[in-house]
Amino acid sequence: MHQTLAQCESVVSSFKTFALDTENQNAKQMYSQLAQTMEQQIVNPLRNRVNQLEQEEPTYKVYQQNMQQSPGTQGAANSMMGSPSSAQQKGQKK
Repeated sequence: MHQTLAQCESVVSSFKTFALDTENQNAKQMYSQLAQTMEQQIVNPLRNRVNQLEQEEPTYKVYQQNMQQSPGTQGAANSMMGSPSSAQQKGQKK
């Protein structure tokens, strides 16, 4: 959800930039309205939901922070999700 929120915020920023960069008043108004609508109807509710999830599930916030710090590594993600590490699994098989 954090990634989706970041992407939506990026789209809003792009719309705002397009509105500032264009000379065409109709396009300027359209991009400004798109940015405002997307922020009100998508970004703000999604941000509220992410905040709610982080308050209800502290491990969600820690998991997301861990994934942002080390993308592509599954060991830390598995330990955050409660999966035993390979060393733990080997110990259990003995």
